[in-house]
Amino acid sequence: MFESLSQRLQNAFDGLKKGGKVTEQDVTNAMREVRMALLEADVSLPIVKDFVTRVKDRALGAEVHKNLKPDQQVIKIVHEELMETLGEAGRLDFTKGPKPQVIMMIGLQGSGKTTSTAKLALYLRAQNRQPFLIAADTYRPAAVHQLVTLAKQIGVPYYEEGVTASPPDIVKRGLEAAKAANAAVVIIDTAGRLQIDDTLMNELVEIKKRSNPAEILLVADAMTGQEAVNIARGFKDRVGLTGLILTKVDGDARGGAALSMRAVTGVPIKFMGTGEKIDRNSFTEFNPESIASRILGMGDVLELVRRAEEMYDEAEALKLQKKMMENKFSLQDFLDQLQKIRRMGSITQLMGMIPGMSKMQLQGQINNEEIETRIKKVEAILHSMTRQERETPKILDKGPTAFNRKKRIAKGSGVDVRDVNEVLDQYKQMQKMMGELKKGRFPKIPGMPSLPGM
Repeated sequence: MFESLSQRLQNAFDGLKKGGKVTEQDVTNAMREVRMALLEADVSLPIVKDFVTRVKDRALGAEVHKNLKPDQQVIKIVHEELMETLGEAGRLDFTKGPKPQVIMMIGLQGSGKTTSTAKLALYLRAQNRQPFLIAADTYRPAAVHQLVTLAKQIGVPYYEEGVTASPPDIVKRGLEAAKAANAAVVIIDTAGRLQIDDTLMNELVEIKKRSNPAEILLVADAMTGQEAVNIARGFKDRVGLTGLILTKVDGDARGGAALSMRAVTGVPIKFMGTGEKIDRNSFTEFNPESIASRILGMGDVLELVRRAEEMYDEAEALKLQKKMMENKFSLQDFLDQLQKIRRMGSITQLMGMIPGMSKMQLQGQINNEEIETRIKKVEAILHSMTRQERETPKILDKGPTAFNRKKRIAKGSGVDVRDVNEVLDQYKQMQKMMGELKKGRFPKIPGMPSLPGM
């Protein structure tokens, strides 16, 4: 979402001198670029003015660390002020109101409310809470059917009455059903409109009155741009908000809405959603430090570690480590790890979390599509092998049947024999590298570039 903003800011910092003291002219030039970058990213003008003033005052002040280079000084200050603008990480508040706790999901039609409702239910279940869904969107075609389908898909109980009853009445009876089911948290999927109107607002106010929600979350499309700020202000004034959920943050959005909505509404961004797929990695807690780091091209190691921890438990990691140190890492192990990595997210996402990589992506030094294509090809080759071939790769190297096996694998994966040989050669290089590690030496990896910030 922040690619355009990130690139403009990095260009601004590249223009700073690499040594000596930061002069007022250096800061003025950099802030001019920062100002243009924020405005192009759809950040509202008052917020841009305030942000640039704060950064400039601090950059020219006495607080600048003398051991830092000029570009490092300004980046440090911009990072801290971005975090200040984004606000503290928002967390759901379940300390008030009777049980079951109620969460109202509100927003315009097409913002992703229903999908986010299911994602939030999945998140709550992972937190050992018992979620319960209520389908109260009786206006959008197939909205109730969509929520029911998603609820069944993730195995969460739900309540629906079709589209004939009034939403406030559905909510009232749905809450009774949730209590009977001993639910801990009820999530209400409310109706949206193409634009804010009195009918919508009056209905939401009535649902709020009957359900006494602990949280009212505005689901906002990150691709809406500056209009999202006006939408957020309208819902806050009429219904009241406790938090924001940004959806479609993986789309071609400029990112300014995230900065502007938080500042305008005064409520925290609590979650960020990507895509339509319902899984843990498509719905994450909002972390201002991580977002500020991504905007400045500094990666997001914490999120990368979190995803890795969800894929591996300690026992499995130790078992894998032992295999690698004993040089018993097979092609089957390689396939298993490749599939785990792919479940962690797209190559674009994972690369962007590694410090230094996002800048290389923006500069075209790393071709995400090419990497993704190569990984898919390797995965197809490994899948075309038999279990025996993956467990004992030597039979593909020697013996009378080796070449015929390779021809079969190549045909099954739609590649040439030389592609199969390339995968096997890479596997041998990896084995050699592990042998060096076992001897206590860190080998040079052929073709590995020097990555800034790593």
